[in-house]
Amino acid sequence: MKKIEAVIRKSKFDEVKKALHGIEVNFFSYWDVTGVGNEKQGHVYRGISYSTSDIQRRYLVIVVTDKFMERTVNTLMEAAGTGHVGDGKVFVSEILEAYRIRTKESGSEAIN
Repeated sequence: MKKIEAVIRKSKFDEVKKALHGIEVNFFSYWDVTGVGNEKQGHVYRGISYSTSDIQRRYLVIVVTDKFMERTVNTLMEAAGTGHVGDGKVFVSEILEAYRIRTKESGSEAIN
């Protein structure tokens, strides 16, 4: 099993959610987070300077079977991408085991 963590633009969340549901990833967790990006200069809008170093993003955590990992990552990158700086990141790590508390199922049965 793999844990996929993605940091994406908040504005792309609905599109990403719809794309994940389209490939039958029907459960994942998400949080609103703030990060610090590479951009060092602020922006001025109507005479007011805004800092762009603190970036509002959405953080998703998805656990999938090994064979479904590549499809999920590709779907995330396609749906979340704009082609501009700040599109986000995707991280993949190994999950040793998973358990469903209600039924006591383990392994891939616990995440399906």
